[in-house]
Amino acid sequence: MAHIPDGILSAPVLIGGGVIAAAGVGLGLRHLDDRLIPRAGILAAAIFVGSLISVPVGPSSVHLLLTGLMGIMLGVVTFPAVLVVLLLQTLLFGFGGLTTLGVNTVNIALPGVVFAALLGPAIRDAGNATKRAVLAGLVGALSVAGTGLLVAASLALSSSDYTPVASVLIATYVPLMIGEAFITAAIVGFLARVQPDALRPAAS
Repeated sequence: MAHIPDGILSAPVLIGGGVIAAAGVGLGLRHLDDRLIPRAGILAAAIFVGSLISVPVGPSSVHLLLTGLMGIMLGVVTFPAVLVVLLLQTLLFGFGGLTTLGVNTVNIALPGVVFAALLGPAIRDAGNATKRAVLAGLVGALSVAGTGLLVAASLALSSSDYTPVASVLIATYVPLMIGEAFITAAIVGFLARVQPDALRPAAS
């Protein structure tokens, strides 16, 4: 349930999320260059397709996010890429909502950007494949955990009635954390061998 629908969140949460999302998208667009546009398009398409396949987990459902991978490969450009994906999903399939677009963008994009910024340099400079895989997997898992916590916080801050649901919701993200850790580690390991520049969001 990373896509929070309309009519659930309070006005302060919606406004706060919208402001943070606007700042992130603006910063991302400033860093978007000709080299990153095709990469952002491919990753956005992968997220768009992956999110259409939801797996029921307890009272909720989860789907691939891949924002840890996006953070490693795109940096802050993750924000506008995620925004486009969420907007299309809202308009075409009714996932999420228009009023919650800002909050959903922050919840999904911010953890990937933050953890990739923290661990990305170590991933790129890793001396061996095992260390790189562990760090990349950590980014993938922590990004999912961050999204789960932000979604839960968005609900809990909107109304205390959502606190029990928010607590259960976090637990549903644990299987996804494990899956994303392996997927992110595998893709980063492959790119490190065949196209290491793909792991550098900033031009050299």
